[in-house]
Amino acid sequence: MREKIEAALGLIRPTLQADGGDVEFVDVSDGVVQVKLTGACGGCPMATMTLRLGIERVLKEQVPEVKEVVAV
Repeated sequence: MREKIEAALGLIRPTLQADGGDVEFVDVSDGVVQVKLTGACGGCPMATMTLRLGIERVLKEQVPEVKEVVAV
């Protein structure tokens, strides 16, 4: 599952990087994926929306075993 998550994050990264941010995969346990938002995304007031509407949505589409994505 880790490989699938990394591949899905690879689809999202160019968009985040275009805005000066990035996402790092930290861990996965029982379908809960932990990620770290870095760069401009780390302190952005829209980070929660990016996490839920962007990252979590894509991960759930690409990796059906994903239940939730949380920032650490």
